[in-house]
Amino acid sequence: MELTDAAAGFAALAQETRLNLMRVLASRGASGLSAGQLASELRQPPSTLSFHLATLEQAGLIQSTRRGRQLIYAVRFFGLRSLFSYLTETCCGGRPELCGDLARLLPDDPPEAKPMTAAFNVLFLCTHNSARSLMAEAILEKIGKGKFNAYSAGSEPARAPMAAVLAKLQTLGHDVSDLHCKSWDEFTSANAPQMDFVITLCDTLHGQDCPDVGANPITAAWPLPDPSKFKGTPSEQATMINELYGMIRRRLEIFVNLPHASLDRMSLKKRLDELGDSARAPV
Repeated sequence: MELTDAAAGFAALAQETRLNLMRVLASRGASGLSAGQLASELRQPPSTLSFHLATLEQAGLIQSTRRGRQLIYAVRFFGLRSLFSYLTETCCGGRPELCGDLARLLPDDPPEAKPMTAAFNVLFLCTHNSARSLMAEAILEKIGKGKFNAYSAGSEPARAPMAAVLAKLQTLGHDVSDLHCKSWDEFTSANAPQMDFVITLCDTLHGQDCPDVGANPITAAWPLPDPSKFKGTPSEQATMINELYGMIRRRLEIFVNLPHASLDRMSLKKRLDELGDSARAPV
């Protein structure tokens, strides 16, 4: 560690609130805490806390990672250990082990928190969860890997996915091993994943309101034709499924490339609604 880096690190710690921050975060290890949780625990205004968090992160003592729509902060133990090791690396003529406890100011490095990418949870809904929503789930899992977690459900789930839909997805290289029809009730329990986006893919859900899946996700409607109602020949049905796949994929490719980190809720909602409007138009 360079002298300037060590000086910046010790300067960052030379403040009561930041020392308390480090102690609270150290108690949580690699799992960390959100900014809101830290503000509540330390009884600090969010603006003040943001200033202190930025100072500690700039000094390399903590790291922020995104989990859904939250920033999670955790101690960067490697940086903290390096800072204190700077004081002892010349101890006893370069043999710090002779200095006893002074050379062991910190225990062995706990595993440093792995960087987490922006993992937004997206739930696709339709009536039977047998075609459109399963397509969307499979497509987003593939093109949004590492940035999005895709789920799907239905208000009246079918017994099994449409075979033609699974065949199409497999042909295009999608993993279909976990795709199955399920009720949206699975996403209303306390243990269900917190959804950031809920997108319906049909005009109506038989008059039912969308399920309560947590704290105010951003919602959108992308009405698309239902392949289960198509009455044409197998060849015509295959053509229809190809077109449906293209409709969903084009919209999801736009969706995953939106600047999610820089857009507020209203702007994201507007973008999703625009994609829904394009779904109503011929493609």
